[in-house]
Parts: sequence; structure tokens; C-alpha cells
Amino acid sequence: MNVLVLNCGSSSIKYQLLNMDAEAVLLAKGIVEKIGLTNGSFTYKPEGKEKLVIEQPIANHSVGMDLILKTLIDPKHGVLKSLNEINAVGHRVAHGGEYFSESVRVTEETKAKIKALGEIAPLHNPANLTGIETMEKLLPAVPQVAVFDTSFHQTLPKKAFVYGIPYEYYQKYAVRRYGFHGTSHKFVAEKACRLLGWNITEKKIITCHLGNGASITAIKGGKSIDTSMGFTPVAGLVMGTRAGDLDLGALLYICEKEGLNLKQANTLVNKQSGVQGISGVSSDFRELTFAMEAGNERAALALDVFIYNVKKYIGAYAAAMNGVDLIIFTGGIGENDQPVRQAVCADMDYLGVKINNELNATIKSKDAILNTEDAKTKVMVITTDEELVIAMDTMKLSK
Repeated sequence: MNVLVLNCGSSSIKYQLLNMDAEAVLLAKGIVEKIGLTNGSFTYKPEGKEKLVIEQPIANHSVGMDLILKTLIDPKHGVLKSLNEINAVGHRVAHGGEYFSESVRVTEETKAKIKALGEIAPLHNPANLTGIETMEKLLPAVPQVAVFDTSFHQTLPKKAFVYGIPYEYYQKYAVRRYGFHGTSHKFVAEKACRLLGWNITEKKIITCHLGNGASITAIKGGKSIDTSMGFTPVAGLVMGTRAGDLDLGALLYICEKEGLNLKQANTLVNKQSGVQGISGVSSDFRELTFAMEAGNERAALALDVFIYNVKKYIGAYAAAMNGVDLIIFTGGIGENDQPVRQAVCADMDYLGVKINNELNATIKSKDAILNTEDAKTKVMVITTDEELVIAMDTMKLSK
């Protein structure tokens, strides 16, 4: 069974084609970027063949998806003989609200709910819905599945998701903590338990998805019971360009002083803040590290703030679960930034955390146990694969 996985942004489409017959095999992947601009870009990488890059205007998502499909069956570059070999399409959808606690087959009702949730996820859900509707036109006979970033966190207890604002705003507008990166948190927790031979329903796990967007989740008995992102992905950890947890009074004060409107305030907390805002250098942790090593004090401060945030959330979630059996690092930073992992795990003796720093320094983009043999708490690096999760759910729901 061949599954096409799509992740549509407002001006981009990330895609993978996987064969799911025996074990998952990646056939091709790529990205369409700068949709709607004159300098559009299409990247296509088939397994075992050279990468193809095309620079051309890509007017809209329909044109971008048509380009993907035509390239997949291209006589020279393609990996399929015909589009009939695509058996299902899985879509990443950012926000499922309280409607969706699991992945679903796309129906008219599904689309209506995704559209309604565009009010609280205006940067993501409309683009996700565009992807679904476009693919319905291009491959009308092929089943489609929606996989939601928020669904894993629908097990949060009310005490963890209700905000300290008038309750009527939850009742009227569904303003509450939702959490994101759910497919990644669920995947790495289950994968780690398989590798350790553990029953996930008996364990307390803290998953740290650390990348340009970053979140931490407390998983007890296999269920998410708390998570750092909130009503939107701007909450929680200080991230690449997102502010994370911020005193709302401070934001109101800045808006008043600077004369910022709502749109400008949204840009401030989502695109101008985080480690980029603190450092004035970059949102890229590699560039921050280079700057720090060159003596840039604000770059060093940005890294310190990020690491301190991660440590605080781990401590908070250990308290929420009355302990922790396993801490997982995943995501671009979690899987590859050894100094960040080392710094996060330092001085956490109270939790029984002790890692082998020499081993940690050798681990990049592979699954590994980092803790020393005498450590009470397991610490692991687990590579995430959100596209695989989407493909697996799509295969299951398309049969």
C-alpha cells in the first residue's frame, strides 16, 4: 500500500510517499516552497536517485500538488508507473480542537469542523483544508485521512487545560490548553517503550520535542496528562522565534508603549521573540552556539534561558506525575544538540538523572540510551518520524 503524506502550510507543501506493505519504505520526499510568489521552488528526492530542484512560479496549492503527482510518475524521475498506485493520502492537520481525539477518514463533516477550527488556528488549518480539498480534486477516488497535532492531548484532565480566565470564554469560544506535536510525543514514547521492553501503561514519561518549535509533554500510563503548548503553539518553552510563557501584563505594556495593534502583537510573540529575540543573532541553535563560542553574551544568554525552561518543565511534570521513569529527547535539537542535552540533564540528581556525557557527545540522529547504569531514571534520544505516524494511521483507516 502506497501512502502519500502531505503537510500543507500557508505557502508550502511538505510531502513523502511511503510504501507500507511489509515495513515502511520511503519512496520519495520533498517540499514545495514559496507558493504564490514568483520565485517558487520545488524539491523532489526519490530514494536511490538524484535530487531534483525546480525554480518556477507556483501559483497555488493545486499547482504545487499537481507538480508533485506528475513528478512521482515521471518516466525519468518518478517512482510510480501511474497515479493509480497511490492508495491513500494522509494529511497533517494542526488543530482538531475538542472534535477529534484520534485520526479520522475525511468526510464532509470532517472538513466542516476543520474549517470551523480555522478561527483558532488561522495560520495552519485553512492551509491544511486547502490541501485536503485540492487532493480530493486531483485524486477523487483515493481515501483521505486527517491526522491531528492536538488529538493525543485530548486526554488532558480539566485541571490541566482550563485557563484562569472567566469560564464563559471556554464555554463560548473553547479557549483552553490544547497542546501540539502530539503525533511526535506519542510516537517517541511508544517507540522508546518497545525498545526497552516496557509496558507503556505502567510508566511515567516526559517527552521533550525540541526544535525551532518546542514542547514538552507528561505521559502517564500511555496518556498525555499535561503539555507545555497551549491554546496556540506560542505557549510554553522559549522557542526559535516564539516567546513561550509570557506575563500577559508585560505584553499589554509593550503594546501600549509601542502602539502595537493585534496583528503586530501576534508577529512580536510568534516571529520576533524566542532565542532570536533574546540573542539578536538567530533562531538557529547552531548559529547561536557559534556566536556564543565567539564571545557573544546574548547568544549565551538565549541558550541558557532555553535550557533553564526545559529543566523547569521536566521538574514540573515530574511533580505532576509523582516521579518519572523515562525522559526522552527528540526533534532537531533534541536528537542532535549534545551540549543542550548535557546541560538539561546536569544537576538533576533529585530525579535520579545521570547521563554518560562521553556517550552523549557521540549521539546524533539515532536512538540511544544516555543514562549511566546506576541511574534511577532512564534518559533516551529517540528519533521522531511524524510522517510515519501519519502514514500508519492513514493505512489503518483506509482499509
